[in-house]
Amino acid sequence: MLFMQFLFLLLMLYIGSRFGGIGLSVISGIGLLIEVFIFQMPPSSPPITVMLIIMAVVTCASILEAAGGLKYMLQIAERIIRSNPKYVVFLGPITTYLLTFLLGTGHAVYSIMPIIGDVALKNKIRPERPMAAASIASQLGITASPLSAAVVYYLSELSKVSSNITLFSILFVTIPATFIGVLAISLYSLKRGKELDEDPEFQKRLNDPIWRERILNTTQTTLGEKLPKAASQSVLIFLLAIVAIVIVALFPQIRTIGQGAKPLSMSVIIQMMMLAFGGIILLVTKTKVNKVPEGVVFKSGMVAALAIYGIAWMSDTYFKFAMPHFKDTITATVQAYPWTFALAMFVVSVVINSQAATCKMMLPVGLGLGLNPALLIGIMPSCYGYFFIPNYPSDIATVTFDISGTTKIGKFYFNHSFMMPGLVGVITACLVGYFISVIL
Repeated sequence: MLFMQFLFLLLMLYIGSRFGGIGLSVISGIGLLIEVFIFQMPPSSPPITVMLIIMAVVTCASILEAAGGLKYMLQIAERIIRSNPKYVVFLGPITTYLLTFLLGTGHAVYSIMPIIGDVALKNKIRPERPMAAASIASQLGITASPLSAAVVYYLSELSKVSSNITLFSILFVTIPATFIGVLAISLYSLKRGKELDEDPEFQKRLNDPIWRERILNTTQTTLGEKLPKAASQSVLIFLLAIVAIVIVALFPQIRTIGQGAKPLSMSVIIQMMMLAFGGIILLVTKTKVNKVPEGVVFKSGMVAALAIYGIAWMSDTYFKFAMPHFKDTITATVQAYPWTFALAMFVVSVVINSQAATCKMMLPVGLGLGLNPALLIGIMPSCYGYFFIPNYPSDIATVTFDISGTTKIGKFYFNHSFMMPGLVGVITACLVGYFISVIL
């Protein structure tokens, strides 16, 4: 019966994934009702902490975007890429990785992707090479960002298991692991695919007058736009917010309120800091507040928070009900072969399209199975598997932005441009993370 109920859970996640975003949440709501009233599972608590973290970070990042700060950061990134165009296969992915690292979300890459493609084309480099790698790198950066909901949730749960686990002990593993994963993606992408003068799809477009005009005479750039002083000010304030979070995390006594009290959790600290510094950006830059909900970051981020609402609640309800029944059966296997749990996280992510939701769903399972917290940190990058089915917004946007036609979804759906870079990046990051967690 538990196995059939698990298949039902996967079915609900699959149906929800066909709608995406908010559809994932409300379809999961149907599954939750059936779990509770048909299968008689006691409902768990909704994922309030994860949702609030996402909402706080997205709010601050959205104010940064409205103030022009995101465009300012993109201009800096574009100058670096255009000044070293021959290295775009490395600089493109590193740029998107760093953007995600700073902002805590991978939804800020849409503006830089056409620029990466333009630089590649102008230098006769197959655009698929840097663009597909950059899309994957932007998502790998999530488990390396101190602002991401996935990292903060890991911290909030693992710090309950061991007081020695801090934000730094997690990032000390995930930052080098994912960054090396990004370098591995770039190395793999250096010579992938045919050169442009041998690519039939590209040559076909060159023979089409409309496509030829777009390819030869269209330049994607942000450098011509003059930004207000508020743009640089907002970036400085946002960076100060990250520094403040790091300092508070480094010195627990700062967040210890009252004599003899326990330090405030970092999940609470990050929420407060993001809201407060969002307010400071608003006051200093005098940004119009009605511009904030219009940006890409706000729309994408809030949809992600709503998606997690239903997904995590439905999944958590099932696992809390089922864990006592199958714990003894699979504990020995997972402890003997830890990679099987990484594979399970990867498969779940493929279905639900969210690293934060995957962590919320799977971390309690891993802890319930008695897995070492260090191991769970080491294999954390395996929560990114949704490149496997090419329906994630950043991947779809990348295909659209590549006017050369080299970045594509293949005839057989799974033979797409993101498959191998994704597998190379995630597997490398997990192996490096596992190695670092073992030697610590």
